[in-house]
Amino acid sequence: MTKIEKKKIANQIMNLLIQLTNDTEVSEPVEKPVEMLTVKECCKEVKGLSENTVRKLVAQNKVKFIRTGEDKRGKILINKADLISYFQK
Repeated sequence: MTKIEKKKIANQIMNLLIQLTNDTEVSEPVEKPVEMLTVKECCKEVKGLSENTVRKLVAQNKVKFIRTGEDKRGKILINKADLISYFQK
């Protein structure tokens, strides 16, 4: 499986999860693809943000994320839009 195929599947999963967590019923699928970032990419996206802080936000469920792989050893992928909106509050 290529990286592009993996990203498409991750986007589809995130779209479904977002639809499930919305309070209102969604009649149409979300058109905008969901962009997911690794912990390091989050630090590049938000200047001054450390990897430790990103991990704390994940541990406190303050940003939407998914963990790939099994248990706590899986890679953490954070929803870019949710991360940015968290810091714009």
